[in-house]
Amino acid sequence: MSVGRGCNPLRDDELRPSADQKSAPGGETIESLYRTHGSSLLHFLRRQLNGERAPDLLHSVFARFVGLAPDQRASIVSAEAYLRRSARNLLRDMRKTALRQSASLHISDEDVALTAPCQIAALEARDMLNRIEQSIQRLKPLTREIFLAHRLDGFSYAEIARRTGLSVKGVEKHMSRAIAHLDRTLSQR
Repeated sequence: MSVGRGCNPLRDDELRPSADQKSAPGGETIESLYRTHGSSLLHFLRRQLNGERAPDLLHSVFARFVGLAPDQRASIVSAEAYLRRSARNLLRDMRKTALRQSASLHISDEDVALTAPCQIAALEARDMLNRIEQSIQRLKPLTREIFLAHRLDGFSYAEIARRTGLSVKGVEKHMSRAIAHLDRTLSQR
């Protein structure tokens, strides 16, 4: 505190210039920068954010600017360009944060506990599996082996042909027979 003769005592915070009295590039005060560029920045932020958090982000842009060291602030050539760039950077940071947060909230399909399935659908599915199994069992042994090797084990026609000693055309013929047999069996209800 400094006390002079006949003067009121001053607090320490009164000796320092307030944030709006700090100078910006070109000798402007923060307050004048806010009046000059605040509305256009707010409009820009509202377009980017659909208006919701724009005033908060505008405040953050100016808070960043005020938080700069005086020599950093003096080195800025264009306050408007700096403020615009700062707004873009804050938007980018906000989006990255939102993306990280939403990624951590993601739950894969396998992790979701399904609600109790419809009993009718479960019965129909069980019936369909039984009919498919019975239909596959009725295939000739070689046709069944070729069908299961391709559909269940994932072998290509060429690999099956090598294993069975047939030509690729022969494997295709057995697959066509198996598929036609399954189609006939499943279409009968």
